[in-house]
Amino acid sequence: MIVRDALNVAMDEEMARDESVFILGEEVARYNGAYKVTKGLMDKFGEKRVVDTPITEMGFAGLAVGAAMQGLRPICEFMTFNFAMQAIDQIVNSAGKTYYMSGGNVPCPVVFRGPNGAAAGVGAQHSQDYAAWYGSIPGLKVVSPWSSEDCKGLLKAGNFFLTHSSSSAIRDPNPVVFLENEMMYGVSFPMSQEAMSDNFLIPIGKCKVEREGSDVTIVAHSKMVTHSLEAADALAKEGVKAEVINLRSIRPLDIDTIIKSVKKTNRLVIVEGGFPAFGVGSEICAQIVESEAFDYLDAPVERVTGADVPTPYATNLEALAFPDTPVIVKVAKRALYRTN
Repeated sequence: MIVRDALNVAMDEEMARDESVFILGEEVARYNGAYKVTKGLMDKFGEKRVVDTPITEMGFAGLAVGAAMQGLRPICEFMTFNFAMQAIDQIVNSAGKTYYMSGGNVPCPVVFRGPNGAAAGVGAQHSQDYAAWYGSIPGLKVVSPWSSEDCKGLLKAGNFFLTHSSSSAIRDPNPVVFLENEMMYGVSFPMSQEAMSDNFLIPIGKCKVEREGSDVTIVAHSKMVTHSLEAADALAKEGVKAEVINLRSIRPLDIDTIIKSVKKTNRLVIVEGGFPAFGVGSEICAQIVESEAFDYLDAPVERVTGADVPTPYATNLEALAFPDTPVIVKVAKRALYRTN
């Protein structure tokens, strides 16, 4: 199943399950979504539950937050999270803080979703990764899925559940920022029988070990998981066993799984598409240094990130601005003191 379809199925199942769930955003209804993620949902559920909005991110994000405070469960799609800059006050202040500031009396179960990070040839204003931005805000939950199973299970959980068991789940009253990746929408992944079930949920706050290893830990999220697994394959040809961890959740961050891996491998490489300063990798590095895992490190923690420049529009420069598989291999070998 491709990632786009996994997201579509997750929303379809939850809208069928709960009539308070609805979608709003630019071109989500009649046009089936800018990236066709909401394809067919208006035909199935009608225009009252799949709502096309004007081009006013602050306006429709505010509508979503207000609807959530009144007991509905909106899914607010941004055509890109770069456009959500127009609505950041609604996300961070109105959604992110109200549940706490009301003493738990006013939950805000809204999901803000859409593509995040660099695509291809869209320039500096449309290429930013907001994982670290939203990940720094108490009151928000922030998810960055990679595979089709990630997208389906986390979107269902992110929308409406904190899963305690498959048969007993409670709805999550917190706002969730769901950071997809445009470059992953058309990528196909195998889906387990469990994942095809309409009860399939992945709890927010748990990462997944995609590949086990003993020599170096590589931690990544979103599209960078693909490059990290490719790097692990390349390293294996040289006798290096790399462990690859898919973060899935930015906030809350599953630091315990990373600590456990570092204690085993004694080396850590963190890969992300965002800027290097004050990023997700910086936070993971800080928490590892502050934990008992620090005493297990045999090499400095390495960060592989996007370049510290506004993303170039020129194709040749853009290719140099983001991590790729060879760069991850090079840095992992440096952590192993095997580089030339």
